[in-house]
Amino acid sequence: MSTRVAAANGGLYTAGVMNANQLRILLESVKDGEESVDAALTRLRAMPFEDIGFAKIDHHRSIRCGFPEVIYCEDKSLDHASAIFDRCAASGDNVLATRATRELFDRVHQQHTRAVFHETACIITLRQIEATPCEGTIAVVSAGTSDARVAEEARVTAEMMDQTVTTYYDVGVAGIHRLLAYSQALQAVSVVVVVAGMEGALASVVGGMVDCPVIAVPTSVGYGASFGGLAALLAMLNSCASGVTVVNIDNGFGAGYAATLINRQKNHKAS
Repeated sequence: MSTRVAAANGGLYTAGVMNANQLRILLESVKDGEESVDAALTRLRAMPFEDIGFAKIDHHRSIRCGFPEVIYCEDKSLDHASAIFDRCAASGDNVLATRATRELFDRVHQQHTRAVFHETACIITLRQIEATPCEGTIAVVSAGTSDARVAEEARVTAEMMDQTVTTYYDVGVAGIHRLLAYSQALQAVSVVVVVAGMEGALASVVGGMVDCPVIAVPTSVGYGASFGGLAALLAMLNSCASGVTVVNIDNGFGAGYAATLINRQKNHKAS
């Protein structure tokens, strides 16, 4: 296990566990002469990842990619998933754990009482850094109520990455007037995430309505010939609407993450 050492600002760092804000503080302390180069080097030496035996936790990812490593909980044991959550939380960064269960949350919540379980999305979040929302809005649009889990996974992911998200649920093509009622609002957003199962037609319809990127998420919702989302996936890949890109089946997390990166780039270029 990592050992804790005193920081120049009076706080504590864990050797090998440091988020971007803590790194900035450390570098400022070296620049101001409050910290020696050798002492700083000692803290940074083990920084890229932390080896806890069954997992190697990438504490450097928030600096490289702008968001910490996300925990995919499915197929992990409770002991492994909760231990990884503990080590990610120790960095001081926000923590996002997808495909989580209530049982895992009950375990995590014993140590991290500020953690939140988003039951529909099957996500556990722990916010430790105050949000600094980006300009622009991401819209999450879903075809039916059965798509809610995947749509909520996209929403929670984007919001944890400090995005403003609006949702338009149960607006599938079987009652297209429901979608058209929100056409003006959708034309004002920066990115649209479209979540749909069955034949996956909603992505093409939305793609033909807006001038921003559309990220299509096929879901495994549908009867036998939908083949667990494969029919929707193929339909979305063959969309006749320009500007539609597609993530994997049920991958709301990937869509929310990609939408965030697109909106961040828009903000970066605008500034």
